[in-house]
Amino acid sequence: MMKNDSPCADLCRFDPRNKWCAGCGRTMDEIKAWRKMSPYHRTNLLTELKRRMKRLKNS
Repeated sequence: MMKNDSPCADLCRFDPRNKWCAGCGRTMDEIKAWRKMSPYHRTNLLTELKRRMKRLKNS
């Protein structure tokens, strides 16, 4: 993954229940911290985002 690659899908709309973005699954704090995250933390978050997006689509 390149340093500035972002999972952003340009669909910033937050679910009121869990505060996850409907486009990428991140919280506002995760979006703000993305650029400063280490590659390890980004990889872990990307794995979690797959789970979150699945939950959002199934709700």
